[in-house]
Amino acid sequence: MLLGHPVLFKSLCYVDGRWIHSDSAATVAVQNPADQEVIGHVPMLERAQIEAAVGAAHRAFESWRWVPQERRSAILLRWHELILRHQHDLAGILSLEQGKPLAESRGEIAYAASFVEWYANDAKRLCGRTIPTHINGAHLGTVMEPVGVAALITPWNFPVAMITRKAAAALAAGCTAIVKPAHETPFSALALAQLAEEAGFPAGVFNVVLGEPQMAMEALVRDVRVRAISFTGSTRVGGLVARAAAESGIKKLALELGGNAPFIVTEDADLDQAVKVAIGAKFQTSGQDCCAANRIFVAAPLYEQFVQRYSEAVRALKVGPAFEAGVEVGPLMHQAAFDTTAARVADARTKGARITAGGQAHALGGWFFEPTVVADAAPGMRIYDEENFAPTSAISSFNTLDEVVSKANDTEHGLAAYVCATRMDTIFQLVRRLDFAMISVNGVKFTGATIPFGGMKASGLGREGGSEGFEPFVETKYFCLGNLGLPLSVTA
Repeated sequence: MLLGHPVLFKSLCYVDGRWIHSDSAATVAVQNPADQEVIGHVPMLERAQIEAAVGAAHRAFESWRWVPQERRSAILLRWHELILRHQHDLAGILSLEQGKPLAESRGEIAYAASFVEWYANDAKRLCGRTIPTHINGAHLGTVMEPVGVAALITPWNFPVAMITRKAAAALAAGCTAIVKPAHETPFSALALAQLAEEAGFPAGVFNVVLGEPQMAMEALVRDVRVRAISFTGSTRVGGLVARAAAESGIKKLALELGGNAPFIVTEDADLDQAVKVAIGAKFQTSGQDCCAANRIFVAAPLYEQFVQRYSEAVRALKVGPAFEAGVEVGPLMHQAAFDTTAARVADARTKGARITAGGQAHALGGWFFEPTVVADAAPGMRIYDEENFAPTSAISSFNTLDEVVSKANDTEHGLAAYVCATRMDTIFQLVRRLDFAMISVNGVKFTGATIPFGGMKASGLGREGGSEGFEPFVETKYFCLGNLGLPLSVTA
């Protein structure tokens, strides 16, 4: 792939302002999921090297925290400008290692850049407050203090945006950051590090490390110098992160975990709109999205019409490698994802579901799977019960709002939900009764730099984005200034 920026494709980790290899020379191959071709190798650092990265970030924090906010914001805005300037290169790298269609990758880069700009500016309003005093002669107030070193552990499905959404908030608040990206998609993270270096972040403020996943996670999370941890990934691994954090001292913790999003089409919905929205909500990132519509519930009077129209739209989706024109669905990320997808569809077929579109490996071979519709899905089928990180849809019907609310809420997850309806009383009932932290009505797009992204129940702790996104990286410090010579209160 020809890049406009000649050194943006990096094959070394970035620690303390230096590009480093593994002390043991250990590497891991990175594949293009579209054809399994190896696109490069990256170092797998040793534990001592990851601990050294924590040390570098810890030292850098002592000066970075005192850098005037205007200066910190200026560096972040420079990083934002460089990301946008090189967005075509970044999108190409992203598609090459992740497999998502190039148009989606371009959208992710713009989305990722928006977090950097937002936090660069919003940090200027990260203020404490004056508290009316109840103590004679004293002045009371608060200041917001950065917590220290932040470990940011990010996934492969959004390898750029999940970094900037965390790092921009941490850096703007005055923390230093160590990013541990997924080893399937390291080049996007390393490209961001190259641009961060060019933007002028001091050595040790922004670091990117790779290592054996379990070891790297534990090295970061258990280090007492790491004071904040932000993790995006599966609920299972999130539980391991939380346990390791608890065992190594109390730390600030943000977890953005799995989803099992319901998509509800009520009897009063606009059917054409519902089909269009459902396609977008299910198949972006080839269905490999924690917010993807996982279980589609359709009111019984519309059910067969919806299944027919939706299946037609799904069959029309263009599948192919990321750089092919007009592609809408790319490959699955790896062989394990492909095998799990095939097994879920086979399980549904065996248990009486109708496969009305797709249902098998795509003719392109490799890790491509046909966009699939499973009608008459029901509890007890894996495709209904489990989160599907795949281009597969599970559809079932309902008769009443009470029934669909019960079905939608019958999951340990509580990240995102979708509603297609036109009656405001119906919409408002569903918005209030669904146990999900984010609800999108009659549309696909609902995320952005300004909104508090996160989940309820087993879908996570804390929020990313918006002013709430600072919370994992700051502490409120209260002060009471006494004996200031202020007039004492007059008592009757």
